[in-house]
Amino acid sequence: MLVIIIVNWNVRELLRRCLQSLERYRATTHPQQIVVVDNASSDGSVEMLRRQFPDVHVVVNQTNRGFTGGNNDGIQAAEPLFHAQAAGTSYVLLLNPDTEVTEGALDALLAYADAHPETGLVGPQLLYPDGSVQSSRRRFPTLSTALFESTWLQPFAPPALMDRFYMRDQPDDQVCDVDWLYGAAMLVRRSAYQLCGLLDAQTFFMYSEEVDWCKRIKTAWRIVYVPQARIIHHEGKSSEQASARRMIHFNTSKVRYFRKHHGQEQAFILQIALLSMFAYQFVLEGTKWLFGHRRELRAQRMRAYRDVLRSRLQ
Repeated sequence: MLVIIIVNWNVRELLRRCLQSLERYRATTHPQQIVVVDNASSDGSVEMLRRQFPDVHVVVNQTNRGFTGGNNDGIQAAEPLFHAQAAGTSYVLLLNPDTEVTEGALDALLAYADAHPETGLVGPQLLYPDGSVQSSRRRFPTLSTALFESTWLQPFAPPALMDRFYMRDQPDDQVCDVDWLYGAAMLVRRSAYQLCGLLDAQTFFMYSEEVDWCKRIKTAWRIVYVPQARIIHHEGKSSEQASARRMIHFNTSKVRYFRKHHGQEQAFILQIALLSMFAYQFVLEGTKWLFGHRRELRAQRMRAYRDVLRSRLQ
């Protein structure tokens, strides 16, 4: 059985398109159920679900529990569905609401997982809306990659360092083992998360939770990228709604991941380095503001960087 879990926060129209794609291209080899966890949306998402998708199981949260807590809520809501369908291997597919499945994508993921019972997590090839390939495969981060990746220093990173992290040595169109995959679409064997645990909602609100989960799953299972399954990803449409909070969550999660898996010393080095970068950007934007260059934009950025610095990324 396949239970598809979608965590939604104020992206009603994208969620509608995602669900319509799931209606068009259902899994044909496994019974399929959909669970949508709504994280206290204010855009009428729940009303749209009940009106247009009555067969979808809806979990309504009164607060925003983030990607991590929301998906755990969905997995727990899936358990009665698994018990009702006792026969066969069971999977959950964590799927972002800003995705659209393409024809045969679900069956390709399920066929690989069924044929390779040693795999605990399988992911598709993600595509941008224009059809180009979106990088979604990674090796586990090291302190070196963390200091460059998604920071203002990334353009100055040694090419070989980032090529290895982004797995650019592996063709996009070939099945391969990976360390971790983007959380936008992950097919997870039920027995894998029963053994390794759910997403770590105590540590991560959003970001780095899929790295941590894959780190734990990979101790006992393979994690595999299957490009024959293609899913369109309108990247970042939920998280972009709150830029300062997004920067805080993203960078705090990086620090917490290193504290959990690499120890306090590496986490402290990363924390200080990231805070120093934000302090530099704050001063730079303040200087531009003093000289009257696009003052409204500079003030907005300074407020965001100030909030990040105040958080201390803890």
